[in-house]
Parts: sequence; C-alpha cells; structure tokens
Amino acid sequence: MFRDTTCTETTAPEEPTVDSLRDLQQQLTRFRLNYKFAIDATLTKITILREEFELTHDYGPIEHVNSRLKSMESLLQKAVRIGCPPDIDSIRDQIRDIAGIRVTCAFVSDAYWVAEMLTSQPDVTLIEVKDYIVAPKPNGYQSLHLIVQVPVYLSDRTEMTYVEIQIRTIAMDFWASLEHKIYYKFNKAVPQRLLEELKQAADAATELDRTMARLRDEVAAIESAAGS
Repeated sequence: MFRDTTCTETTAPEEPTVDSLRDLQQQLTRFRLNYKFAIDATLTKITILREEFELTHDYGPIEHVNSRLKSMESLLQKAVRIGCPPDIDSIRDQIRDIAGIRVTCAFVSDAYWVAEMLTSQPDVTLIEVKDYIVAPKPNGYQSLHLIVQVPVYLSDRTEMTYVEIQIRTIAMDFWASLEHKIYYKFNKAVPQRLLEELKQAADAATELDRTMARLRDEVAAIESAAGS
C-alpha cells in the first residue's frame, strides 16, 4: 500500500496587471472628482446667497469663502486612524469631510444665518450639526460645523455627496489659523504655557465678537432713530 505523497498546491496571489492598475487609478480619479463637483455646486449656492443678500440688504454677511479637497493620501491615513476599511465604498460611507468649505462671517449671527439659508434649500440635506460656538472645544476652538449632502448630476446618474461646511467669524478664523500653525510647529506636542495662552486668546476672540455685535446693534439703533 502506497502513502499518498502528493503536495497540496497553493495558489499564489495574482500580480496586478497594467490594466488593473489603470482601472484602479481611474476609479480613484472619478471618486475624488465627484467631491470636487460637490464643492463646486455648494460654492455656487453660497455665491448666489452672498450676492443676493448684498443686493437686497446692502450688507454682506459673508467675508471669505475657502474650499479644499482631501488628497487620497490624507483619506487613507484617516481611514486607518478611524478603522475604516481602505476601499472606496467604505471611505464614501464613513468619511464625510472629503469635500470641505469654510465660510468666514463678520458676526456670529451671520454664521447662523448662512447655515439656515443654505440648509433650507430643498436639494441640500442636513445630516449633522456640531455647534462649537455654543459649546466650544476645551482648547477654545469655536466654529459651526455642518455635514450636508448635495446632489451631483453626472451624465448617467445623480449622486448625493457629503460636504463639510465650517462657518465662523473673522476672529474665530484668525484664532483657528494660528492654533493650527502652532500645533503643526510643535507636532501636536504644544507646551502647556502656549495652550493656556491659546485658550485666553479664544476667550478674547469671543469677547471681541460680542463687543462688535453690540456696537453694530447700537449703530443700527441710532440710524433707525435718526430716520424716524
């Protein structure tokens, strides 16, 4: 009787071909392009609101608008950080700040006005609100964060795409910009003394916003009384 000495063959993983790599590259390009289109569509909405309000009210609540699109490297790094599988479908579902827009306003009330006007549009779906103005982060960070979905009309389909919108005052934006540079400079290991001063600066920015709003209201009251 003979013993079976046949070895079990193992199948080696297939090497990626030029065609498969090219197909993956095209998928990634289309994936990011969809978010660029979402940014473009949202920026158009913000521009219309801005110009219409300036025309009808002789006042511009929006000072600056900036946008950014996450790179694929940043996307994959975040996917690893939050435990999201590094595939397109999972990233699309779990990472909602691929497309980002920041709106800077003069006053806190303007920030809420922009949020209300934008999210009240029928084709904008509000998914999530994080109000760091009412409840600032422990480090003093203040901003109004919205996660919305907007339709992106492609040649063969319509895709509802996530966009993160951050709305803040000029004072808040200046503080956030400085805080970001300091954290980058120290690789997030910021000395305690600087952290305390940053918190004090955030409180000062809040007080500045309140003072400027009060002055605006007083000037408006004086103008109204003079016109009556």
